[in-house]
Amino acid sequence: MKKHNRTICPVFFITGLLVLTLVLQACTASLKKGHAQGPKTYQITLDGWFDDYRRSYLIHIPKGYAPEKALPLVVVIHGAFDTAKGMEKFSGFSLLADREGFAVLYPNGIGIMGFLQHWNAGHCCGKAAADNWDDVGFVAATIQDSSARIKIDPDRIYMVGFSNGGMLTYRFAAERGDILAAAAPMAASIGGKPSHDTPEWHIPKPKVPIPLIVFHGADDDDVPVEGGISRYRKNTRSYWSVERSMDFWASANGCTTRAADQNIRDGFVQVTSWTGCGDGNEIVLYLLKGWGHIWPGRYFTSPLEETHPLKNFDAAEIIWEFFKRHFNKH
Repeated sequence: MKKHNRTICPVFFITGLLVLTLVLQACTASLKKGHAQGPKTYQITLDGWFDDYRRSYLIHIPKGYAPEKALPLVVVIHGAFDTAKGMEKFSGFSLLADREGFAVLYPNGIGIMGFLQHWNAGHCCGKAAADNWDDVGFVAATIQDSSARIKIDPDRIYMVGFSNGGMLTYRFAAERGDILAAAAPMAASIGGKPSHDTPEWHIPKPKVPIPLIVFHGADDDDVPVEGGISRYRKNTRSYWSVERSMDFWASANGCTTRAADQNIRDGFVQVTSWTGCGDGNEIVLYLLKGWGHIWPGRYFTSPLEETHPLKNFDAAEIIWEFFKRHFNKH
């Protein structure tokens, strides 16, 4: 069975990503307040400075947008060394938004010349964590700014993040969960440390309980499902296990029962649920057999062989169905 982990040359990847970013940015419209039209993705640069940087985000307005109707908002956070535009491309959320009628916000991390962008998730990653950038504050500011440009339903704001972005999603849900109705971290961990000689860090006790749907590849070599040292990076960076991360949130949400695992897709997907959680703050974990550190969506699953159990598996669809069940009760 082929493992779906990253096997790309960093030099060619970075060069190609820079060229693609510049081309895509040139084709991205700018949104003035009160002038939104859909379907279209707009690029916004926030007023002011964040950690000595000008910060930006993309926002996708769905097909059939009506200014007088409040929209649900899904915030989708890219991983390290990715971009908002890259995340829009492979996550599939903008296409889904056009069909389902919600807006999508894609924040940009800080990087160099539009690439190598990453986030401060506490224990990860890089310069962002070392310099303690306020990325929680920045993402909150993008939500506020987008809500001033289009009409957003404050009770239906959700967050999705992949890898380093998933770690920031965990952190945001713990520190600013009052803003969110639900969250979906992917390929992430709530704690760890960058090296043996640095102190361990994990997210604080959540201020409020929040429904979570989590995805992780069983063959993830970057953020191992069992925790510990990252095999992909071949250094001393380590992470909390998925089980430890889930137990942390189950306790925070007041969940009393871990239901029996369900196996779908010919046993390639194991679904675990925690029930009895206070005020409906359920937790669901999707563990994908034979899958590595890569977004589990159609961009990557549609090219699989027709007989592959994960053919056309689409996490975005599953996440949105989960989100639709939840409204902000805080």
